[in-house]
Amino acid sequence: MNIQNYINGQFINPTQNNWLDNYNPAIGEIYGQIPNSTKEDVENAYEAAASFFPKWSQTSLDYRSKILLKIADLIEENLADFAKAESIDNGKPLSLAIEIDIPRAANNFRFFGHAITQFSSESHESVGLNAINFTLRQPIGVVGCISPWNLPLYLFTWKIAPAIAAGNCVIAKPSEITPMTAYLLGKICIKAGLPNGVLNIVHGLGNQVGEAIISHPKIKAISFTGGTKTGAHIAKIAAPMFKKLSLELGGKNPTIIFEDCDYEKMLATTVRSSFSNQGQICLCGSRILVEVSIYEKFKNDFIQKVSELKVGNPADELTNIGALASKEHLEKVKSYIDIAENDRGKILFGGKKVVVENCENGYYLQPTIIEVFDNQCRLNQEEIFGPVVTLMSFKNDKEALFLANDTKYGLSATLWTNNLERTMNFSQKLETGIVWVNTWMMRDLRTPFGGQKDSGLGREGGFEALRFFTETKNICIKYK
Repeated sequence: MNIQNYINGQFINPTQNNWLDNYNPAIGEIYGQIPNSTKEDVENAYEAAASFFPKWSQTSLDYRSKILLKIADLIEENLADFAKAESIDNGKPLSLAIEIDIPRAANNFRFFGHAITQFSSESHESVGLNAINFTLRQPIGVVGCISPWNLPLYLFTWKIAPAIAAGNCVIAKPSEITPMTAYLLGKICIKAGLPNGVLNIVHGLGNQVGEAIISHPKIKAISFTGGTKTGAHIAKIAAPMFKKLSLELGGKNPTIIFEDCDYEKMLATTVRSSFSNQGQICLCGSRILVEVSIYEKFKNDFIQKVSELKVGNPADELTNIGALASKEHLEKVKSYIDIAENDRGKILFGGKKVVVENCENGYYLQPTIIEVFDNQCRLNQEEIFGPVVTLMSFKNDKEALFLANDTKYGLSATLWTNNLERTMNFSQKLETGIVWVNTWMMRDLRTPFGGQKDSGLGREGGFEALRFFTETKNICIKYK
């Protein structure tokens, strides 16, 4: 199936009529083509967005809210089609797309459709000075949103919804690896009555379309989710141009397990937090740190549970682990497994490619557990972003905290303990943007999302996202 760019409310071919192959990772075959767009296509999208921004920015909050809520309803009405497209495009189990990805995408629009009606300005009376200050939060203008391939529609809408809710017009680039649900979203926006030019979706490569967006002199803000190296490149270009930047980048998240945890709940959740979506979630706990008193028990039980996971066709409802998103990514992940022994690691389970019946050319890999003995090894310091976790023991709280923080990343951490003092101590001292205690991936869309250190810049979610997509202006009035 061929897809097109969505610019100014219409589906159009790329200006140079060049195309990229789109692969189904479950079978390793081409199943369509997408636009190989250029700077010219981005410029066309910008002209459409800029021409409508003055009108869109002045629309009422109720009007914007109703359109966002209608988009949410239409995504839910077409959930089966969206989920199927997401699974085919990404390789994730269809059940995961049905239960998590597509409902969350709908919820993103619904949440910000409501949130914008509650997003208020502040005022401050200067008592005794006969003055009042009030703060406006005005739309920025044309903004760029660039999203990754691991949670395609989920993270695409996480950026677009607050941007248009706040009154901006958007140029959005989905990953060229997983473009299909972004294309379907354009159709939904037309049905929902989103005015032409408010959302423009340009498909293509990062070094062409992405580069054109981040370097465009009149695109005033960039929201990006992806790798830390790419985030650094974006910052290098955008920061001297004084663009607003939101960068949600990599992670090497610790799962810290103490003896006093709820063991069975911890074990089941840790399997999920390690290998959900083939480990291709920036929040997956890829470094598992276990108190030495229960280390051997956990190791044996964890291996047993992971061995029961089924690697298979994403369309099979019994599949737990589907295909990795691309052949290139499969090879990258496999290269880390191949260096395990040279990196002071011992493969405890998995590590091999999997041949799935009727999907022999698909990009499948066993869930992999590697025991390591040095936190500075590459397996513990570099983001692998696949179904690979490491195990390491610790002796006490001090060592656990040191190991957890001993990385350049700082996105999330998961702590398993029933000790209140330890919970409060670790919550404050863990160098991460998110801490989960006795749970994982429990998200409230009102809360800020983002990381410390090399895991990013700024925060998304709730009013934080609406603040990012607006400019703050203070007005002071003196009166008699």
